[in-house]
Amino acid sequence: MKYGLALFLLLFTLISCNKDDGGGAYTATPLNLEIPSFFEENILPPIIPEDNPMSVEGVALGKKLFFDPILSANNTQSCADCHSPQNGFSDARQFSIGITGEAGNRNSMPLQNLAWNYNGKFFWDGRAGSLENQIFEPVTNPIEMANTWPNAVASLQNSTEYPVLFDDAFGTTTIDSTMVSKAIAQFMRTLISGNSRFDQFQRGEIELSPSEANGLNVFLDESRGDCFHCHGNPLNPLWTDNIFHNNGLDEFFIDKGLSNVTGDPRDDGKFKTPSLRNLAFTAPYMHDGRFETLDEVINHYSEGLVYSETIDPLMKAVGEGGVHLSEEDKADLKAFLLSLSDPSFINNPDFQN
Repeated sequence: MKYGLALFLLLFTLISCNKDDGGGAYTATPLNLEIPSFFEENILPPIIPEDNPMSVEGVALGKKLFFDPILSANNTQSCADCHSPQNGFSDARQFSIGITGEAGNRNSMPLQNLAWNYNGKFFWDGRAGSLENQIFEPVTNPIEMANTWPNAVASLQNSTEYPVLFDDAFGTTTIDSTMVSKAIAQFMRTLISGNSRFDQFQRGEIELSPSEANGLNVFLDESRGDCFHCHGNPLNPLWTDNIFHNNGLDEFFIDKGLSNVTGDPRDDGKFKTPSLRNLAFTAPYMHDGRFETLDEVINHYSEGLVYSETIDPLMKAVGEGGVHLSEEDKADLKAFLLSLSDPSFINNPDFQN
């Protein structure tokens, strides 16, 4: 018995040292994303960084961090407070409010299918070059979590449970901000939405209603909706081109969008195309949440386009103020757009706290 106990203690010590030696020998349990078959058939594989492979332990840690207010300066705000599952991982408020009570000037972007963001630009203005980098900013932003990374890491390090969870995920109990961002990014890459009514239609499980079917035609018709140039077509399950456009909201810009990042005035007023998935849950709309309803969005493109020097050439009807849809086409377009919403996504227990 003494020999067996000694052998057990030796093995335990070797395993523990192996996890903490920083030599990269430790490997967490690999996890494969549950990718809808339609994604696999029509778009490139998801982007998983070589230095941040998916793991069971990493995703579990990232989920806990996402819902835990421990990263904020006063332990009152989590990522989920501005990216609520029930709102398609966006915010029902026009502008999210940080721990100081101050609001920003942009609407919280929904989080879905982020592993397929091929241009690698995140935020409305593309200022983050990867999902991991995107996660760094909210913690230190003075109108969001208003913390410092050393303070956030110290809070995690001094907790009773997080050092163990980081050990499980990354093989070390010494926590740093890079591992925090990697874990949260792993969880966010699991937020895959691909079971809307339209997805079910494409799988041959249901038929679209006449209104939804005509709405799809309006969406694809260059003389009517002309929506597909920026949001893709039924062969693009992301329903966004992930590119930056000036879509005719304003003549002059208080928030200059992409040009704040590039410094190029030709990028004034350009913002990232949001996905059309889960519009039933993600109001309000546009980068500044100016439209409370989907009807207002449709009316903007129908009658409300505004010319500016950087207007996207795809806004071909700006000279007429919009594409001037009939009331029937507006209603049908709305029905189609809502068919892209996925209740199973916002109710998935894997994505809940």
